[in-house]
Amino acid sequence: MSSDRKVRVLVAKPGLDGHDRGARVIAYGLRDAGFEVIYTGLRQSPEQIAREAIQEDVDAVGLSILSGAHLALTGKVLELLRDQGAEDIPVLVGGLIPEEDKDRLRELGVAGVFTAGTPISEVAQFITSRMAAA
Repeated sequence: MSSDRKVRVLVAKPGLDGHDRGARVIAYGLRDAGFEVIYTGLRQSPEQIAREAIQEDVDAVGLSILSGAHLALTGKVLELLRDQGAEDIPVLVGGLIPEEDKDRLRELGVAGVFTAGTPISEVAQFITSRMAAA
């Protein structure tokens, strides 16, 4: 990654969940922190998210999920990224994630799990440190 290019993050709302306030707050917050943010909008399929992540050459994908389908939707996005040779794109998950599912998401390959109320600065720092280590 060129040092003069901003870190590119795709923020996506997979599934049928119609509530995107948190995703928009994260998108705006990351943008204000200096990231280039691509927000896909509501009701995106895992296929759409993986395709957009690859087409936009993003450095990270953030999934905002409130529907309770976080394991299935995240697993599918990760699978599609792997199938297309893009397993190096870290995927972060945020939203209403039960404590007992955090480890399972990490086992699936999720780079970071951020529940409601996590400061945007913490998410930004996580992404920045992840990019620096790559």
